[in-house]
Amino acid sequence: MNHRKRPSPFCRNLVRAGVLFLLSLTAGAPPGAPATNSPQTGSSEQAVKRQFFCNRQALNPAERAHHRQLTDKLMASRKKIVESERGYEFQFSASTVSLTELSDWVAAEARCCSFFDFHIDLEEKGRLLCLRLTGQPGIKRFIRAEFNLPEKP
Repeated sequence: MNHRKRPSPFCRNLVRAGVLFLLSLTAGAPPGAPATNSPQTGSSEQAVKRQFFCNRQALNPAERAHHRQLTDKLMASRKKIVESERGYEFQFSASTVSLTELSDWVAAEARCCSFFDFHIDLEEKGRLLCLRLTGQPGIKRFIRAEFNLPEKP
């Protein structure tokens, strides 16, 4: 019998934020449309978001549905988030997320969000999967805003 713990409210909010972010990236806007469509112009956070563009037409409906399914699983399965100099690393247990699932997610995400640099590591004798998202200057701020990650104190 499979007994799973319910995620905490914090985890559920992180999952929702990540799903909303990824849904917004694949929602069907024309290729080259800004990843964020907010009309605000004074905020430096909004300026960073406008710097990155995604191709929302890169995935067909079946691919988009599969990508959404993988996104939900990844967001719910994240063990740890580690900030690095150039981005963020999301860590997963290999018992809950397979290398194939993670690489499928990266392949689809790379098609619509080519501004990310993706790095997959398999560590701890195959027990830990790590996904690092890095990119051009400003990408950390973009990731923090879109994934609702806290800033360093």
